[in-house]
Amino acid sequence: MSDDVTQYINKAQPWQIDVCEKLRAMVDQTIPDVEERLQYGKPHYLKNGHYAAVIAVAKDKVSFMVFNATDIPEVKGFLRALGNGERKAVDIRDGQTVDYGVLAGILEKTATAL
Repeated sequence: MSDDVTQYINKAQPWQIDVCEKLRAMVDQTIPDVEERLQYGKPHYLKNGHYAAVIAVAKDKVSFMVFNATDIPEVKGFLRALGNGERKAVDIRDGQTVDYGVLAGILEKTATAL
């Protein structure tokens, strides 16, 4: 675990800290030997030197983005495509119930080929 990432997370609102810590643990459990680092001002997770996921804290949400997601379908109101669809993101808001198991399944699929 990166101290820089811990500092980034700890600057967030309490509910966002909780979400980030759960996402962080989920990424660590889903991708063996994942590399965690603060890059472009946000926590990035790499597998074999390739981007796997990013956590981004905004004013009213936490976004979790996965890479290599072209084959993962969008889910209206849950998982949205970014750019050409190679990246997909989930926006988590205060009080929202999050199924971290579903997110782990998506991450596992997208990270397999990295």
